[in-house]
Amino acid sequence: MREQHIAPDRQAIEAMEPFERLGLEQISWVASARQAQQAWGELQSEPVLGFDTESKPTFVRHEASQGPHIVQLATERTGYVFALHEPESLRAAAALLSAPQILKVGFGLGDDRKRIVAKLGIEPQGVIDLNHVFHQRGWRKDIGVKAAVAVTYQKRFLKSKKAATSNWAAPQLTPAQLVYAANDAWAALRVYQALGGAG
Repeated sequence: MREQHIAPDRQAIEAMEPFERLGLEQISWVASARQAQQAWGELQSEPVLGFDTESKPTFVRHEASQGPHIVQLATERTGYVFALHEPESLRAAAALLSAPQILKVGFGLGDDRKRIVAKLGIEPQGVIDLNHVFHQRGWRKDIGVKAAVAVTYQKRFLKSKKAATSNWAAPQLTPAQLVYAANDAWAALRVYQALGGAG
């Protein structure tokens, strides 16, 4: 029988040193045609990108989400946050997500995928859900980015609850939102690298 691994609990993670993060100066907000063109030029030849999305939270029962409102993609040095209310930014994000030669790695991407198909009108290609990689390696439950960083780097990944439940549909995101969003994608890329680039 395959060995079953258990992720460290919250208390163990809280005792770890903080994991490094991208600073605001390493994050590109993509919300205009010029910014979208620049992001496309910088990302189209990347072999692997960290990937995540954010949607404005719904607080009313049975209220349907209109998300995703942003798509985050990250290289080793830079995080890109695409504002999907801007048509050229949406088109650039859709082109990158549907490019099969670029691997996109993230966590818990099933719901993201459905929403992307509905909102962007494309089927994401070259996507690896890192939860599946951890399952294949004997981890019992969906592990998530915080536990994955703890397992692979023995560090604590900082996530702001306030930012997590903020308005991701805002026309301009706050610095705290940009840092939160970009680092979710960046941490996924770093975990993928720590796993040896396993598919």
